[in-house]
Amino acid sequence: VGPNPIERNVMRLNGSGRSLFIQVVPPATIRVLPGPVHQEENKLPKALKAVAGEDHSIQRNLKKLSRLLNTNMSVLVSGETGTGKEYLAKAIHQSCVRAQGPFVPVNCGALPENLIESELFGYEGGSFTGALSKGKKGLIREAHGGTLFLDEIGDMPLGSQTRLLRVLAEREVMPVGGTRPFPVDMRVIAASHRDLLGMVKKGSFREDLYF
Repeated sequence: VGPNPIERNVMRLNGSGRSLFIQVVPPATIRVLPGPVHQEENKLPKALKAVAGEDHSIQRNLKKLSRLLNTNMSVLVSGETGTGKEYLAKAIHQSCVRAQGPFVPVNCGALPENLIESELFGYEGGSFTGALSKGKKGLIREAHGGTLFLDEIGDMPLGSQTRLLRVLAEREVMPVGGTRPFPVDMRVIAASHRDLLGMVKKGSFREDLYF
């Protein structure tokens, strides 16, 4: 953990010569979610145990993470391509009280820039050329009650970052062409192979969204 406050609360998982970094990002108000927790104290949930395997160092770090599973804290996973970021995100989802809800993965780097907002936020019918007449719910609303996994969030355009920041802050989403917002309750897990802190310093990634 570095001296910079932006680098605090970072856990490092080592395996197969590669590393994953997990950062837990507390909101303004930390809230514990109601619901049963079927796990013995000081023991990893089954899904996280599968991630750790027999590596005691990884087990220790994931035990720290497991104490925060049933809160509204967001999680950032950093690591090279192929280090298992989505695998870890699914394990976090499967280990918390949101496990019965949906796990919605979004590859921010694969969505065309001109479609990313309508895919994420949804849209009202007829709001633009080619829009479905009934409109579209959008991936963020699909994740209501579960987990939204934003993979490669460093590839998201700045304009979409601004809209996403509002969703995360207000916990409501306004569809493209809509006139009223819809409330959303979800955990956000973001992942990137990029140096997001470096991007913040260069102005290509919003510092407030990083937090």
